Amino acid sequence: MENREKNSRMNSPISGQEINSYFSEDYLHFGEVVNPPETSDREASAIWELLSLRQGSSVLELGCGYGRIANRLAARGARVTGLDISPILLKKAEAHAGELRVDVEYVRGDMRSLPWRDRFDAAFLWYTTFGYFDEAGNERVLHEAAASLREGGRLLIDNLNRFSLLREKSPTYEIVQRDNDLRIDITRNDALTDRRSCERIVVRDGCVRRMRLSFRQYGFSEYVRMLRNAGFEAVEAYGQEGGEFTSYSPHLVVVAHK
Repeated sequence: MENREKNSRMNSPISGQEINSYFSEDYLHFGEVVNPPETSDREASAIWELLSLRQGSSVLELGCGYGRIANRLAARGARVTGLDISPILLKKAEAHAGELRVDVEYVRGDMRSLPWRDRFDAAFLWYTTFGYFDEAGNERVLHEAAASLREGGRLLIDNLNRFSLLREKSPTYEIVQRDNDLRIDITRNDALTDRRSCERIVVRDGCVRRMRLSFRQYGFSEYVRMLRNAGFEAVEAYGQEGGEFTSYSPHLVVVAHK
């Protein structure tokens, strides 16, 4: 009974407080180990191509984190707005934008309730930032994203490919080290709920901290249904960073046109 209750908690939608706990100073500390600058450069280039961006395009990143993608798109000439719920990550994003001498509008907020209507040429959720909430909440994100886009706008969603993940043994373990600090991720896939949960243990500065994250994994047909209900028309599927999608692709990248 105790194990079933624990698994239920791990696979349930997380709260705003838990999101802030997960995306904290510890998340920043290991950021460039997990995503070195050359990775961020490559991913920004892929997003630029997938969304058909050009200089002057207005772009919204939902779940922008510490700005590793948003600031790079701004450096290429896009007019970028980034939204995130974490004040710690937004502060880092603004500082990094200042270092690069780029102008990005950073806003703290909830992606389920956006303040913009018909403003952007494109929007995107990158690095598995979609699926944190329950079904209604996740679909609300898509409706809000659609409302923020102009007619003809594009929405990009990058997520893990659940078909590829289900081939993994569960749980999986990943260790990230920076100097003497460790980050240990214990990840489980639940084939019944289609949620992926991560229990993170951080050993840093003589302290041990635990946090968790859970997100819903969707297949392409589910994305098509939800995106069309949100007001999008054409929906395309790609593999990691815009390559061809197959059942073995580690990522599913969806591009929808309003």
